Amino acid sequence: MRISEIMSRDVKVARPQDTIQDVARRMVEIDAGVMPVCDGDRLQGMVTDRDIVVRAVSEGRSFQTPVSEVMTPDVECCYEDDDIGEAADRMAELQVRRLAVVDRDKRLVGIVALGDIARQAKDKTTGQTLEEISEPNRHV
Repeated sequence: MRISEIMSRDVKVARPQDTIQDVARRMVEIDAGVMPVCDGDRLQGMVTDRDIVVRAVSEGRSFQTPVSEVMTPDVECCYEDDDIGEAADRMAELQVRRLAVVDRDKRLVGIVALGDIARQAKDKTTGQTLEEISEPNRHV
């Protein structure tokens, strides 16, 4: 099964110039803890609620700080035509619970989460992936 068959396509995104306050409000509205940051349809980074707390609030930054200053710029992703097993292996290797999904032109087309894989996998893929994601200090 391919990632394109299970990923979330209706992804709300932030723009690099959006303020962290605006992005945090949107995260609350859509009940999400992560938001891709895109310039047009090109993925520039990802921002999490934790990024906002650790890289902005804890440093006393203004709520008007552009999200580009606190986002993670090097985003791990997979391709929409990747096999779900490959994506699960990548999540385990990187110890992440979601990946941005891009097309072969590197345009954002969706997000795939461990839960998406869990709903489709009929084997031990999800449990094994979650176990590997949760291992402490794998990438020291």
